[in-house]
Amino acid sequence: MALSIVTNVSAMMVRNNLNSATDSMTQALERMTTGYKVNNAKDDAAGYNIIDSMSSKIGSFEVAGDNAQIGIDMLTTTEENYALITDHLSRIRDLTEQAANGTYSTESLVAINAEITARLNEIDRVARTAEYNGMYLMTDDTATQIVDAIRIQVGIYGDDSSGVTLEADLFDDATIAQILGTQNGAPGTDVEDLAKAFSGVDVADPANPTKETTNPSEFLSVIDAAITDIASRITDLGAAQNRLESAISAIDTNVMQLTNSRGTMRDADIAEESTSYISAQILQSAASTLLATANQMPSVAVNLI
Repeated sequence: MALSIVTNVSAMMVRNNLNSATDSMTQALERMTTGYKVNNAKDDAAGYNIIDSMSSKIGSFEVAGDNAQIGIDMLTTTEENYALITDHLSRIRDLTEQAANGTYSTESLVAINAEITARLNEIDRVARTAEYNGMYLMTDDTATQIVDAIRIQVGIYGDDSSGVTLEADLFDDATIAQILGTQNGAPGTDVEDLAKAFSGVDVADPANPTKETTNPSEFLSVIDAAITDIASRITDLGAAQNRLESAISAIDTNVMQLTNSRGTMRDADIAEESTSYISAQILQSAASTLLATANQMPSVAVNLI
């Protein structure tokens, strides 16, 4: 290479190597401080696009998981209200069986009638007020009753496989008129008629209560049928909950695998990056020293003049 005053190729070469070493150090520092080996599209254009797509799917799956959990919460709320109704029905059955025993006086039967009436009214109150996010779960009010199937979005696409349908009959009417009044042999559909039959005493005239001619034992089968009906509804709710829980498990698996794949493509190997940083640091130090030497080469040519 010719010794020149104007053009210093050696200095240019050393400077380029110095810039390259500095860029490598900067990149290694960025990767170690962010934890990612792909921070910008320029780091890996194709990989950046794939990582972005995976991140979008992970976010969508997480929303789907929330949807499924909300569906489970809705079903659980319905089930817990049915459990309250079952407790009341069981107590009403006990009282009816107690009233069927001929050893009780009219006054005692009036007391039994009062408790049965209170519990029947409470069943109606629970059925008419049970709601989840403004949706009434077991009412016969046509203005608020759930009449259409509810789709729970548990996937990230719009096809049928991405949804779980909760049929409207999971939220059937659970008022007294429905669960007791529609059973075979039911003595009526309102609280007064049912309480009179179950207690064996007519309290229409509180001052002069009278015993019924029919024995309350005749209506135990009506209460048993209602309890069985509620148990069947709870079973259906449990099956629907199991399906949603299965969907959540599938979602968790997808999120885990996508997160693992994204990490493989995006996450920096800190050991590798620290090694690269040290190597680039050494090269930078050497290049800066040699650049000072290379910059002095034109002065050698001047000394020859």
